[in-house]
Amino acid sequence: MQKLSPIEINEICEELGETYPKSIEQVHGGDIHSAWQIEFSNKKLFLKRNIRNKKFLEFEKYCLQNLRKYINQENLVIPEVIAYKNIKNIEILLIEWIDMHNFDQKKLGKGLGELHLKSAESNPKMFGFPVEGFIGTTDQKKGLEDNWIDCFLNLRIIPQLLSLKSRILDKEIINKVKEKIKSELLNHKPINALVHGDLWSGNAGMDKNGKGVIFDPASWWADNEVDIAMTKLFGGFRKEFYEEYHRIFPIKNGFEKRIIIYNFYHILNHANMFGGGYLNQVEDYVKAILNM
Repeated sequence: MQKLSPIEINEICEELGETYPKSIEQVHGGDIHSAWQIEFSNKKLFLKRNIRNKKFLEFEKYCLQNLRKYINQENLVIPEVIAYKNIKNIEILLIEWIDMHNFDQKKLGKGLGELHLKSAESNPKMFGFPVEGFIGTTDQKKGLEDNWIDCFLNLRIIPQLLSLKSRILDKEIINKVKEKIKSELLNHKPINALVHGDLWSGNAGMDKNGKGVIFDPASWWADNEVDIAMTKLFGGFRKEFYEEYHRIFPIKNGFEKRIIIYNFYHILNHANMFGGGYLNQVEDYVKAILNM
């Protein structure tokens, strides 16, 4: 079990203007970082610590701060960033502590829809993201494109294909997949929203007031459907979540096919991070896309 060093604790206290914490308790849940609940006299905070040689938490801070600009706080909560420190190449991110509860997912669905709608109304008319990011431990390429198909292929799918650890796809197959994705998205008119980007059930929940909570983002400006597609990849989102979301964004023609296309990005990423059975899933997704 990892421990925070005395230097780290002292620097955190100095940053917050606090004396020594009442308690520091390690918590579980993340595969990439270590995390703690750190309690002071008047507040609890969630502390994440990254010892890898990449600025994962600086990117997370940037995403959280940007997403919070567009939420309706009556329905959706995104943790507030309290502090970010880089201490001898160790990243520390402090965000507000949120207790999770098992309510229905109505406000989660409605709040996500409102986030997508409000961000779409003020979006930069470009797809992509202005800073280098990460999806899990994989690099998520920066760049902005005015065309959704170019963005999705050039900034997301192709970099993942080039990183694929196993040569399970030859060049001819890759080119066929790219052309098929182009043809399937050609007549689709995406809503350009700021998306969470990694919205599986482990990165969402409800607070004590029944409001939706989302965290651990990998944001970018993208078709709003990419978030909904990922909610269907591993399950955990209930009927009322989709009902409330689709009251704001009704389902468009071809959505079932786009679920497969958009989740191909996440399957490629999991294959690159973990290998194993995800490599077989890559082949399954390729067949599904080519048979559309």
